[in-house]
Amino acid sequence: MKTTFTLSAEARNDVGKGASRRLRRAGKVPAIIYGTGKEPKTVCIDHTALLRALENESFYSRILTLATDGKEEKVVLKDLQRHPYKPRILHLDLLRISESEKLSMRIPLHFKGGDVAPGVKLGGGLVSHLINEVEIRCLPADLPEFIEVDLSKLELNQALHLSDLQLTKGVELVDLLHGENKTVVTVYIPRAVEEEVAPVVAAEGEAAAAEGAAAEGAEAKEGAAAGAEAKEKGKPASEKKGKEKD
Repeated sequence: MKTTFTLSAEARNDVGKGASRRLRRAGKVPAIIYGTGKEPKTVCIDHTALLRALENESFYSRILTLATDGKEEKVVLKDLQRHPYKPRILHLDLLRISESEKLSMRIPLHFKGGDVAPGVKLGGGLVSHLINEVEIRCLPADLPEFIEVDLSKLELNQALHLSDLQLTKGVELVDLLHGENKTVVTVYIPRAVEEEVAPVVAAEGEAAAAEGAAAEGAEAKEGAAAGAEAKEKGKPASEKKGKEKD
């Protein structure tokens, strides 16, 4: 079941930095509503209620009901300005929607099956998420809450691209419409592991080469000794005696 959100707003006529500061001191968040060919409208929203709604991830990608002075409008969140270090919302941009017009929204990706992917479970790889949200285009009625990405069949050094995502009916990816098939996720071997394996293999090769050289040296010495002994045995007895006298 999809989560629904209703926000209460108050119309405001005073605009400007001074007016916005006064609203924030009073616990309100200044906002603007625009779109569908209507004049933009400035409103303010209770800061506490807004913070509570923002705790739900769905708030960012759902159609919201904005109630202003007894009238309701369907809107989506287009922009959100936060304080650089305080837990405060400074401003909202809300876009009116029309049921007959497509809208563009950024939707989160939900990844599943990464722990059982063959490249992770059997190959010892790690999952790298290169994209965590995508921009989609669809009618308001087709707007998904998120897009699920199944990683359970990914092998080592494999990747999923935008064209591999399973989309619901009526949903298009803006990047693909522009010819950009970006990589979403990969399974890879960490560089540290690769660098560890390489020296071990090199050391084993060097040790084998050293053992081979030592063995060849020992064989050469044994061959030289055997040759000298055979040569000594083949000399005449008189020569041997003369050598002993010397």
